[in-house]
Order: sequence, then C-alpha cells, then structure tokens
Amino acid sequence: MDYSVKVMDHFSNPRNMGSIENCDGVGEVGNAKCGDIMKIFLKVEDDRIVDVKFQTFGCGAAIASSSMATELIKGKTLKEAWQLSNKAVAEALDGLPPIKMHCSMLAEEAIHEAINDYLKKQGLEPWTE
Repeated sequence: MDYSVKVMDHFSNPRNMGSIENCDGVGEVGNAKCGDIMKIFLKVEDDRIVDVKFQTFGCGAAIASSSMATELIKGKTLKEAWQLSNKAVAEALDGLPPIKMHCSMLAEEAIHEAINDYLKKQGLEPWTE
C-alpha cells in the first residue's frame, strides 16, 4: 500500500498523542470491521479548543488521521472543528488509499462525539449533522 510522506510522518511522529486529565469532552468511536478505535479528548475555553489529544488503537492510517485531525482543530472554535470533514483530513495527509478512507471518517466522528460530550456536560443540546 502506498502512503504519502505526510501519512508516514504523522504515523511515525504523531502529534497530540495521549490524554487530557479533567478534559471537557471526550469522544470514542470504533470500527469493528477493521478493529480501529479512536478516542479524542478536548479542553475548551470560551468556545475554543485550547488543547486536544488522541489515543488510537489501529493501523498507521488511523493513527495518522487522528494526528492530523487534532492538528487541524487545535485553536479552532467548536463550530469550526465540527465542520472538519474526513475529506479535509485525507487531503491534509496528501490522500489516503481508498481502502483506508474509513480512518479519516473515524476522526470526523470522534471529534463530533467529543464536542457533543462537551455540550452535554454544559447542559446544552448535542449537535446533529
């Protein structure tokens, strides 16, 4: 399988790996078919993501997608982060093989779960697509 240099870089040197103590929101998604599990932790201040970390159990593309997605939403507002699409994650990685596109989908879903977890903790209505 041919991976871009960026995918290999984010797989070898993942950004924002780990967890956040007392995080404001956490999202966990998994794909039973491929065995990838992704967890995203958010720290939110004034409606902005001031810190984000991830823990991913999965293939190189899943780890690279998590790493890139966290880089793309750090410093963004919740609304901006919500709008991050799996296509944008894949494009930022200079493409993913078609068989690995579901990894970028997981990143998008985990971010949505984490944002909704934060909203619920604030007593707010969760967002939908």
